[in-house]
Amino acid sequence: MATSIEWGTEIDRMFQVNFTDDDLSALKEALSDMRNHVDIYTFIDDDCRYCNNTVELIETISRASPTRNGRRLLVHNVIHRRDNSDLFKKFNIVRVPSVALLEGYIRYTGMPAGEEIRGLVETIIRVSNNDSGLSNSTVNKLATLRGKVHVEVVVTPTCPYCPYAALIANMFAFESYKAGRKAIISDTVEAYENPDIADRYNVMSVPALAINGNLEFVGLPYEEQLLERVIKRSEEAYSREVRRKLISKLIEHLESSEEQH
Repeated sequence: MATSIEWGTEIDRMFQVNFTDDDLSALKEALSDMRNHVDIYTFIDDDCRYCNNTVELIETISRASPTRNGRRLLVHNVIHRRDNSDLFKKFNIVRVPSVALLEGYIRYTGMPAGEEIRGLVETIIRVSNNDSGLSNSTVNKLATLRGKVHVEVVVTPTCPYCPYAALIANMFAFESYKAGRKAIISDTVEAYENPDIADRYNVMSVPALAINGNLEFVGLPYEEQLLERVIKRSEEAYSREVRRKLISKLIEHLESSEEQH
């Protein structure tokens, strides 16, 4: 994503964790709606510009969450690649920092800084309360998805509409996860930290949403619009997987026939 902002100046300031007392009060008030425990994971490594900032951010949010039986409802787990490479693999985490919920089916690639904090907090609350806020029709259709879907939401810290795009993608993944399908990964990609991903889709404005490697939306889609594209890409992925398995079985059959002769 093209930018004239220099690293170490304006961009670094976007990723600073600076909560005022009023900010912390508002954060605590919002998180007071949580009803159940939520585990959140911050994945870090040594060579990482904003890993410490990300740990500080998520720890601040965790400390602002309510307590039950002496335990915070938002449980923060810091995962270092050196010590927990298996968990990186389980959550399918490649880049750092990354923040993940629900085994990585909801994740933030890059620090969820600035405006993205709002979307992350709302995601935590909805997961805690087991309520995605999606329509019953959307929930039912997401429960029938057969093919895997990777939704990438490209964002920046100063974009006011990006948290809403990330939130709806997160809730699609949440409903698929709840249904036991686990067919959707919602991946909110911070563009300044991951310019190669933004450039891959030739992103010039955000939010931008890609599904299975195809740029689908520039701007905030309606729930029905996103659902239509998710279903389409899911069916395409399912068809490819069916063809792959058929070809694999055919090859096995041919090889077995040759051995018998």
